[in-house]
Parts: sequence; C-alpha cells; structure tokens
Amino acid sequence: MKRVLAMLIVIVLAVFTAFWILSRPQILPPEDYVNRVGDRSKGEQLFWAAGCASCHADPAAEGQDKLILSGGYRIDSPFGTFIAPNISPGPVGIAEWTTYDFANALLAGVSPDGSHIYPALPYTTYTRMNPQDVVDLKAFIDTLPVSDVPNQPHELSFPFNVRRGLGLWKQLNLSPDWVVTDVATPQLQRGRYLVEALGHCAECHTPRNLIGGLDTSRWLQGAPNPSGKGDIPAISADKLDWSVDDIAYYLETGFTPDFDSAGGQMSKVIFGTAKLSSEDRRAIAAYLKLPSPVD
Repeated sequence: MKRVLAMLIVIVLAVFTAFWILSRPQILPPEDYVNRVGDRSKGEQLFWAAGCASCHADPAAEGQDKLILSGGYRIDSPFGTFIAPNISPGPVGIAEWTTYDFANALLAGVSPDGSHIYPALPYTTYTRMNPQDVVDLKAFIDTLPVSDVPNQPHELSFPFNVRRGLGLWKQLNLSPDWVVTDVATPQLQRGRYLVEALGHCAECHTPRNLIGGLDTSRWLQGAPNPSGKGDIPAISADKLDWSVDDIAYYLETGFTPDFDSAGGQMSKVIFGTAKLSSEDRRAIAAYLKLPSPVD
C-alpha cells in the first residue's frame, strides 16, 4: 500500500511539474524593442485601427471622451465576464509599464508581473503586429488623459479563474502566422495586416472551438454573440455580397448598401475606422473580398 501511495505521489508531482513547465509565460525577445523611438502621429492611426477605445473607453463615452481609457466595458463569454481594465497613462493604468511591458501584454498576453493575461485582450490577433507599430502605439497612448477609475476584477468561476492554465491554451491558440497566405499585392498585404493583426475582426466574426480559440477553418464565417443575444454576421467573401466600395463606405460612415446603419459595438468600431485613410479602408474591403481559407 505504501508503495502504491508513493507511486501516486510521484505521478502527481510529475504531472504538476510538466504542467508548470508547459504553462509558463513566454515573453518576447527584448532586443526587438530596445533603441526604438515611437512616432505619436503614427501611433494615433494605429490606436483607431486597433480599436483600443472600443473596449477601454467608458462604455458611455462619446467624442473626445473615447480617449480616456478608464476601462469598464464588460465582455460576456461562456467562461464568465471579463471587464476591460484602465489602460490610461496614470498610476491606476499603465504609467509604470515600459514599452517592452506593453509589447509583452499586447503580443504575448503576459503582464509586467509575469502572469498570463486573459485573451479578452485579443493578443491572439495583435501577436502579428510588427515591433515598430507597438512602440508607436505606446507613444500615442502615453499622451492621452489620465483616469483614476479603479480596475474591476473579472467575474470568473473555477477553473477559469486559474490564470496559469492559459499557458496551455496559448500553446494551442496563439500563433503569429497569417491565416490568409495568398496576398499578392501591397493593397491586399495592407488589408491583411489591418484585419488579421490590428483590427482583430475575427475575434467577433469567427466561430470559436470548445476551449475558446478561433476556428480558422471557418474564418470570418459569423459566430454566436457571446452575450447570448443573436449572432454576429459573417463578413467572408462568400457570405458578404457587398462590393469593395460598399464595404469601404460602411467603414467610413456606418451606413450599409440597404440604408441600414451600424449599431451596438460595431458603431464603436466604425468610430475608429472612420478615422483611417480612405486607402486603408479600401485595403480592408479588398482583403474581405478574398476567398476564405479552408483547412
């Protein structure tokens, strides 16, 4: 009996050790972020393209108040409710974060204290950003108003409140590879970068697997609304019969070809895409007209 118990203890310790090693946070190479100087004007365009205000501004914010990144937006999911944090450049926000800290959070989902960040922050998309864009974005955020609104804890039950398990989740769901690989022109390459890296369109418009990762075999094919209210529409080329001009106009104005208008969270997305250049909006539209990848 003692021998059996000893073997069980060894097995448990081995499993725990393997879990601890495989789930450890993986951080970025620091040399990619040293000696880089941020360009605030470029960072402002990145800010709107990346939709930072959509989640991190107060949900009731309008106009210039969208630049106050006090957090508070509630993200419902089958795993619980995530609450967007304050990321303003103040003590409650990210004033103490270095650009390297910011990059690790945005691209690797690792906080400055070395813990995993929940993928409610869409780092599975942002992981495709190039280092200079990360530096430029941080330079712009550092110029924004400070908010002292305290952060709220996520509303998660066991086992989803155990962050260490996200290390295994990332092994399966975090990849810097492009989803659509056949992009032959500079416009399509720009559109892919805006959709697959910055705009994180797939985070809402692509179905998820059982553990909450994006099912890229159904890229942009539409998905259930995680709040349980209706569905998020497909925006893949085989499902969206809008022209490139229609899509670009929608991203600028929020008006659809059939005279409807964007509502809900999408209206916040349009607030950002309206600030992009017309070339960027057309690049997004051109990308969305490409055939969807099939695994």
